[in-house]
Amino acid sequence: MKRINLLALIILCMSSCSQVKNIAYLQKIDGEKTFINKSSFEARIKPGDMLSITVVSSEPEASRRYNLITPQLDDEINSMITQPTLQNYLVDINGNINFPILGVMNVQGMNKIELGQHIEKELKPFFTDEMPVITIRFLNYSVNVLGEVLHPGKFETTNERMTIFEGLALAGDMTIYGRRDNVKVLREEANGERNIYTLNLNDSNIFSSPAYFLEQNDVVYVEPNQSRANSSKFGAAETYRISTISVLISLATMAAAIMGLVK
Repeated sequence: MKRINLLALIILCMSSCSQVKNIAYLQKIDGEKTFINKSSFEARIKPGDMLSITVVSSEPEASRRYNLITPQLDDEINSMITQPTLQNYLVDINGNINFPILGVMNVQGMNKIELGQHIEKELKPFFTDEMPVITIRFLNYSVNVLGEVLHPGKFETTNERMTIFEGLALAGDMTIYGRRDNVKVLREEANGERNIYTLNLNDSNIFSSPAYFLEQNDVVYVEPNQSRANSSKFGAAETYRISTISVLISLATMAAAIMGLVK
């Protein structure tokens, strides 16, 4: 009887280890070592980005001209009305925005700090007292997560910083059919280049990957594992029959092994 219990325990442990191996993250991290990514991530401006830029100073008249109010049409009275909404700036295909007074300005490849410093330098002649405070935000910081995740779709963040794990969490995490060792990140770089990064979520080296921090408009694709690929060849009924047969074969094998131990 003890030998039967021991066999059952071994089978249970083997089954559990197999499941963990297939679905666990960061399996190759040993002990309690802490990995710190010391690089300071700062999003770079790309064509297609939507920016909010506000200029505030102690000289309201001087700063007002750089904070244009967007006029909107009231359909009920069919007239233009002014809403307290600041104009946003769409970065065109050439990386330019058209900023009030200063005109066309190339911002591609800059981060928010660099763009703020550039605008401040250009505005300096127009302010007699202290320099204005310039606030810049991305309005379209989002990523798309596709493939073997629970809720594929487009996800936005307000803090302009998202890791690969945060992106997957927003999508409801991977399904058990997703490959943890071959996650693709499709990215259009600030210089216009298009790159595909491959991430192994089981490896601690992921923290030093350029795709660990997701950038605006990244596409994350979780590839299906072999089990999903095999099941896609059959319909639901065929899959159910195959699963049933596999379970019966496993039970028969276990029964034969147990009977052998009893004898």
